[in-house]
Amino acid sequence: MAAASNSTMDPNSGFSPQTKIFHSLRPSISIPPSPLPLYIFSLLSSSSPSPAAALIDAATSRRIPLSHLPILVQSLASNLRLKFNIRKNDVAFILSTNSIQIPLLHLSLLSLSVIVSPSNPLSSDSDISHQIRLTKPAIAFATSASAARVPPLREGTVLLDSPEFESLFLPSAAKFDPPEVSPDDTAAILYSSGTTGRVKGVELTHRNLIAVIAGARAIRAARASPPVTLCVVPFFHVYGFTMCLREVALGGSLVVAAAESRRGSRLDLEMVFGAVEEFGVTHLAVAPPVVVAMVKSAVVGKYELRSLEVVMSGGAPVASTVIERFKAKFSNISLIQAYGLTETSAGVVRPLGGFESEVKGSNGRLVSNCQARIIDPLTGDIEVRFLRSRIHWLAAGYVGDKEATAAMVDSEGWLRTGDICFFDGNGLLFYVERLKDLIKYNGYQVAPAELEDLLLSHPAIVDAAVIPYPDEDAGQIPAAFVVREPGSTINESLIMDFVAQKVAPYKKIRRVFFRDTIPKNAAGKVLRKELVKLATNVASKL
Repeated sequence: MAAASNSTMDPNSGFSPQTKIFHSLRPSISIPPSPLPLYIFSLLSSSSPSPAAALIDAATSRRIPLSHLPILVQSLASNLRLKFNIRKNDVAFILSTNSIQIPLLHLSLLSLSVIVSPSNPLSSDSDISHQIRLTKPAIAFATSASAARVPPLREGTVLLDSPEFESLFLPSAAKFDPPEVSPDDTAAILYSSGTTGRVKGVELTHRNLIAVIAGARAIRAARASPPVTLCVVPFFHVYGFTMCLREVALGGSLVVAAAESRRGSRLDLEMVFGAVEEFGVTHLAVAPPVVVAMVKSAVVGKYELRSLEVVMSGGAPVASTVIERFKAKFSNISLIQAYGLTETSAGVVRPLGGFESEVKGSNGRLVSNCQARIIDPLTGDIEVRFLRSRIHWLAAGYVGDKEATAAMVDSEGWLRTGDICFFDGNGLLFYVERLKDLIKYNGYQVAPAELEDLLLSHPAIVDAAVIPYPDEDAGQIPAAFVVREPGSTINESLIMDFVAQKVAPYKKIRRVFFRDTIPKNAAGKVLRKELVKLATNVASKL
């Protein structure tokens, strides 16, 4: 579909009333027809990264200057090809916590046109087996702690924390001739969150990932010194995966935190704050539970955080009450949230700064070359409910699942996201809820996120999640799973009364379950299907 002309498009929002499409207000970008590693190293070469720019291990302070990356990546790629019979389009399964070796490994494998497939080392054995059946990897790279969970593969499993792996970075005498790579060749297979069904393997191409970097480069403001980004999101998630490639390509320092700093405990936060202070971190990339922990933490005063400019949260929404408390506590630090999917290779909506970052609850504006529309999936009328995006970096599909791939986009190429969103008059997008998560109470639709936000505003509640609970008369009722503050005696009746005073009658919480934790995935998204299963088991016994 052709872009709207300037005469029909609202310059403030990008909306065309003729086509009912929202258009990006960002600068257009071109996608060079080259392999991803070649594109990244061409950017590094042309920008001459600062001598201080490096990959930095937050725990050991080990540094790898970005200027060393091209030779290290070429040496690793050459030695991998010499030692293992890995070929173009083979899949490499990676089961590891974050480390500064991971970006080097990704780039080396991609230089060989090997498909990178990172997975969560905390995944169940069932999920790992399912992922390996999907992708059929030829080789695996794992830590000593996770290697035993990988079944025998054609080329075996390489231990990332072994002297043998470190030796693969030594210069190779063999000449390195990279294979030909098409921009539409698969570069990575990342796994969808599986919060509403079985995990799928999402195929991302070299073109997809180049578009992510090119889009970020087009809007990155000039700085007196390169940014220093502390990443405490996992590299196996699309958020962390694209971030580690993007920061390397754009010449900034990337401070890498291991998995232990993503658990949200007080000790972990001290590690995060300590790294901000030690390395002069300007940008902090986190999942929402870390934002919540920062708001509630009492240790922040022990650290010098003057360098920190922005906290970037992604993977799941941050409750508006948490946003308010964050801004009150960290008045000089911007908190921004992007919106995106694994299927879109990264965020398709993000704030650029200025007023975009100050509007509470906003995810920002559409990224370059992006179009979106809001539709009602039930009637087909154009309404502010359901988002589909048409972008240049739309995933190729789901590996081994033709039916799901065919259902991913409609006949006109619009991605079905399953998310309820709306745009305001300035083209800012606001995420509301997953369509599948809406609670159907007596014909009314209740958004769990609204009730969770309200519950989190109570001083005696640490965390909360709301799900549909089966009811013979109403069909479904809102039920809350609540984590109380230590020592709190708040009970079900007090919680239900607290909510009832602030919402319409059909939105009231009608059941409360107390738990020590709320189950979430690595990106901080609530695993509602686990809570629904728990609630269903309770209902079946009544």
